[in-house]
Amino acid sequence: MTPALPEQPDWLWRSPSPKPSYDVIIVGAGGHGLATAYYLAQHHGVRKVAVLEKGWLAGGNMARNTTIIRSNYLWDESAAIYEQALRLWEGLPAELDYDFLFSQRGVLNLAHTLHDVRESMRRVYANQLNGVDGEWLDAAEVHKVCPILNVSPDVRYPVLGGTWQPRAGIAKHDHVAWAFARKADALGVDLIQNCEVTGFLRTGDQVTGVQTSLGPIRAGRVGMAAAGHSSVLTDTVGLRLPIQSHPLQALVSELLEPVHPTVVMSNHVHVYVSQAHKGELVMGAGIDPYNSYGQRGSAHVIEEQMAAAVELFPIFARAHMIRSWAGIVDVTPDASPIISPTPLENLFINCGWGTGGFKATPAVGSVFADLLATGTPNPLAAPFGLDRFRTGALIDEHGAAGVAH
Repeated sequence: MTPALPEQPDWLWRSPSPKPSYDVIIVGAGGHGLATAYYLAQHHGVRKVAVLEKGWLAGGNMARNTTIIRSNYLWDESAAIYEQALRLWEGLPAELDYDFLFSQRGVLNLAHTLHDVRESMRRVYANQLNGVDGEWLDAAEVHKVCPILNVSPDVRYPVLGGTWQPRAGIAKHDHVAWAFARKADALGVDLIQNCEVTGFLRTGDQVTGVQTSLGPIRAGRVGMAAAGHSSVLTDTVGLRLPIQSHPLQALVSELLEPVHPTVVMSNHVHVYVSQAHKGELVMGAGIDPYNSYGQRGSAHVIEEQMAAAVELFPIFARAHMIRSWAGIVDVTPDASPIISPTPLENLFINCGWGTGGFKATPAVGSVFADLLATGTPNPLAAPFGLDRFRTGALIDEHGAAGVAH
């Protein structure tokens, strides 16, 4: 049962009037923007901060993700930042004094072909070398972890085994946003809703603030954390980012009794399934192949992911879909994020997370706060700079998404 929410503070329905200037402006009041504001205030003492949101607090991708948290990525750079995020997740309910229903129920990534098996075992060994908990399970061991999963050898794509990360799990996304927002608000950060950023104030190549629907606001530094719309904003100052925006599909079922004990992902049949705390099944699939800012996406993607889910879980064949939606994700050429200064002085970007944004929330909030406070990338963030697209030092995580991009 979802616990009762604490008394809602003023910022959930009333935004403060923006001040003429701030030390730092953060564009986007989703998980990343709110976490960045919290860490700026808590760890760096930078409290003259405004988080600007064109809609309502955490109403964008933070309200449209599938709540999965894990760190079993292949490459060293990715494993480092996601494992740091998972370690922070484990202490975050106590630090923020908020129960956002963090549940370490584990994540299974299934293998259906010999190629899947080899790649999965490679990732397990890489995880173990990086200190990330990971195990290889054969089909019988997979069935013990998730008894409702169909491991029959007679299906179209039999389950040959899977990787297992026991510390992974899920958390309730909107509660996470409220937890960061409440703490940031208490530390003096201004959370300003219904304030759309439409452009930047500039003096030559120096950004001096933002233009908004409420008027101009000056700032010493501006950090962008607006998932799915970063390129739209940077286009206003002639900065072209190496990203494309796509709808990312997901859906939920009617409420069911607790039956699904973990999170199951399959790149091969193209679906991932978990069960939320209230009881609905949460299913995700891939991104729509075309560029779009639409928050519905194509019906055929939903049809294919439901067919895949029923193949893996025959027990769900009579479950009813309640709603579907699409978040808007930025995808880079190497399917890894950008956390970086820009060629414009005082403008910093955090974007390109693809399917990895929610699970990275506390770590990216921490390292982006470091960047905004000091102007220098944290060692965890340094590999994800814009310059890698010039030097060729890419971090190719295409195969590490819950369902491949």
